[in-house]
Amino acid sequence: MLIGENIKILRKRKGKSQEEVALALGLNRSTYSGYENNIAQPNLENVLQISTYYGLSIEELITKDFSTFKEVDWRILTERAEHRMKGSELRILASIVSLNNDELIEVIPEKASAGYTSGFADPEFFTDFPTLSLHFKSKNKKYRAFPIQGDSMPPVSQGSIVVGEFIQDWTSMKNQEQYILVTKSEGIVFKTVGRSPEKPGLLTLISTNLNYQPYEIPFSELLEAWKFVCYISRELPEIVPDDQSILNSIRTLQMDVKQLLHRK
Repeated sequence: MLIGENIKILRKRKGKSQEEVALALGLNRSTYSGYENNIAQPNLENVLQISTYYGLSIEELITKDFSTFKEVDWRILTERAEHRMKGSELRILASIVSLNNDELIEVIPEKASAGYTSGFADPEFFTDFPTLSLHFKSKNKKYRAFPIQGDSMPPVSQGSIVVGEFIQDWTSMKNQEQYILVTKSEGIVFKTVGRSPEKPGLLTLISTNLNYQPYEIPFSELLEAWKFVCYISRELPEIVPDDQSILNSIRTLQMDVKQLLHRK
C-alpha cells in the first residue's frame, strides 16, 4: 500500500483541498500533489508532518489501508488518536510524600534535569531531591518545580525555578498560555504554547525573548506537560515603563522646563 492513496482519503474526509493541506504542511501544492498521485514519496520529516496533521501515528499512516475502512474503523482510529493526546495511556505519576502523608513539590536540581526524560517514571529518581511547599496549592493537583536554563523566557531568568501543575489531558492546554514541557528530543522546555484548530496535532512553542523564533512540535514528542503556576528567582525582573508612565514623565519634564523659563 502506497502512502499516496491514504493521504488522499484523509484529505477528502477532512474536506480540504490539496492547496489547503499543502499550505498547512509548509509544502508547495505540486509537491503535495505528487505525494497523493504516487509520483514521489515523502521523506521521513514530511511523513511525520502529515501524520501529525491528521493526528495519527506514522505506523498507522503507512501500514493501514484506508480504502478498506468502514465507519467503525474510522471511529476506532479517531478514538485512539484522542486517547494519545488526552493522556489516557500515560503512566501513573511518581510522587514524594511527607511523614504526614502530604504530597510534596519535588524540585528538580539543574544537574539532574538532563536525566529527567529517562528517570521521570522511576520513584527512586527523586530520592534525596529537595522539596518545597506552597500554601496556595490544591491538594487535588500535582505540582513539580523545574530549573530554567537560558534566556528565552524573560522575565524568568537563568537559574530560576518554575513551578508547574501536572496536565494529564494534553488537549486541555490553552492557546497563548505558559507550560513546562518534557520532550523526547529537547528535554525540559518552558514556553508559551500556541494552538491552532488547523493543526490539531501540533504545538507551537513561543519564547518571550523575540530573538528566538517560534517552532512546532507534534504531540508525539511529549512525555509530560505542566501548566505554569509561579516562579522563584533570586533576581528582580527588569522594570520596563509602560506608555502611560513615559507620557507622565514627559509631562512632568515639560512642567519643570516651563517653571525654569518663567523664573528667568
